Amino acid sequence: MRMRRFVFGGILVLGVCGTVYLSAQDPSDEVRISTMRPVVRGRTQAAASMKAEATRAADRILQAGGNAFDAAVAGQAVLGLVDAASNGVGSDAVILVYDAKAKAVVSINAEGTAPRLATIEWYQKNLGGKLPQSDTLLSGTVPGVVDAWYTLLDRWGTMTFAQVLQPAIDTAENGFPIGERMAAAIAGSRKLKKYPTSVKVYFPGGAAPRPGDIFRNPDLARTLRKLVDAEKENAGRGRHEALKAARDRFYKGDIARTMAKFSEEQGGLFRYEDFASYTDKVETPVSIDYRGYRVYKNASANQGPTELFALNILEGYDLKKLGHNSPDYIHTSIEAVKLALGDREKYLGDMDFIQIPYEGLLSKEYARERRTLIDPEHASLELRPGVPEKFTKTTQALNRPVHINLEGEADHEGDTSYLAVIDRDRNMVSFEPSLHSGFGTGVVMADLGFIFNCRGDYYSLVAGEANALAPGKRPRSTLQSTLVMKSNQPFMIVGSPGGDDQVFRTIQTLLNIVDFGMNVQEAIEAPRWATRSFPASPFPHTMYPGEMSVEQRVPEAVREALIKRGHKLRVGGPWTMGSLAAIVVDQKTGVLSAGTDPRVDAYAIAW
Repeated sequence: MRMRRFVFGGILVLGVCGTVYLSAQDPSDEVRISTMRPVVRGRTQAAASMKAEATRAADRILQAGGNAFDAAVAGQAVLGLVDAASNGVGSDAVILVYDAKAKAVVSINAEGTAPRLATIEWYQKNLGGKLPQSDTLLSGTVPGVVDAWYTLLDRWGTMTFAQVLQPAIDTAENGFPIGERMAAAIAGSRKLKKYPTSVKVYFPGGAAPRPGDIFRNPDLARTLRKLVDAEKENAGRGRHEALKAARDRFYKGDIARTMAKFSEEQGGLFRYEDFASYTDKVETPVSIDYRGYRVYKNASANQGPTELFALNILEGYDLKKLGHNSPDYIHTSIEAVKLALGDREKYLGDMDFIQIPYEGLLSKEYARERRTLIDPEHASLELRPGVPEKFTKTTQALNRPVHINLEGEADHEGDTSYLAVIDRDRNMVSFEPSLHSGFGTGVVMADLGFIFNCRGDYYSLVAGEANALAPGKRPRSTLQSTLVMKSNQPFMIVGSPGGDDQVFRTIQTLLNIVDFGMNVQEAIEAPRWATRSFPASPFPHTMYPGEMSVEQRVPEAVREALIKRGHKLRVGGPWTMGSLAAIVVDQKTGVLSAGTDPRVDAYAIAW
């Protein structure tokens, strides 16, 4: 029997600069590493996610002969249980995949859609022109993740729903030892306590579970079994029809009818037709070349392309010469992302409803023009979208309004999860599922065991804006997956939970690897920066002009220099800014290097 070697990302290394002793007798054998966790390496396949249980579920499928697409479905189904505050069956999602056989990168847009009854006029008439912030079914959109499961399995997978959902069904029925983070999230959630169906699931016996308690969700297990049952009943019609029957039971069968009936009873706007008409979309991603690396993002209804705009601007600087996390480097990077976020606000949204002038937005000429707006000595305080239409052949000027709100306290962060898988054939899946904010709408749907995402609070209620609410429209979410190729070969997948901050975390990780030569774990653990000098995605879309933040590990001298340039600086704890996971492929040796964020419970496996 061939011996397999497993490496786990949860190995504890003491201290910021941990020391591993190979021999206590000989000091020359002392090996010093510069990261909290080691790089997790393997030759065959790798998986990484925000929770160990989900990573193990993906790995089990890979070991059983499944491919990356099968493993991604299994991993996310478990992730929705063990990271339930951040994602689940009611999630929306964006996914980037590399199909090794076709040698193609593909985008899956599984963002939810607004109910047909949801209009700007309805919210003006019934809620005083406001959107509920991360609470009630009035902040929800149609779940997209189950359709994403179907797309992954039907187009590229090899296994059945029965096979890939079994780890999640086992976890839901038999339970798992709940961790400190999820226990605290349940105990601290006010909205869960408001809804009887949510209390039933998350406060069994009337009390919040404590760390180490076995947490079960039998209602969700029954819902997942319904999908499997529908598949088995239609097995004689062939694999495609069987998979579709499972998917259709969720969106067109008794599960959809239960969701619609419960929504109407609870004062929500969802009706059966909203689920029956829903479909995810397989789309062509957008991409740019950055210093010889081809960086891909999902094209529609998400903020991912913002990173491409910023990378084009930053390509004009010698970042390595500026110095990692120097005042010049952080200032230049912050100003570049501010410009990119100005274009996010004006131009990005659901491509079924608006035109996005990507020809101009992604052009190097437009980036050159935008670069001239960066003052090396002064922080900008304004939102400054550009005019990329000038750099297109066919697009006329889009006189689209942009509303800036300086009132309220909109949150720029959020609760999302992430899963990355690469298999032996070098298929890659970068999967970002989300409920948007902790426990989404807060409302467990009837006796189904899951909660809808609350992405509906992202819409603008200003008619004509790129992200303005319309029935059936997908909001411009903060979700953004990243896939990188080099010389037409797989190089990296990376993703980060964290609302608007996601772009900052993934771009810093990429720059740390490409420009500063860090390994994947060093790149993830490096001190981070962020800004809130742009409209927040959640309602009421507050902007905080000039504000930026850094982790405390950024030296005080750097912080003082940033303040002198006019940045309104906030300093967080040394390990407080977000979470991330990534897998890098060494194109010479084929070795897979997985990294996970010690700021959270993320975990990697490779072999």
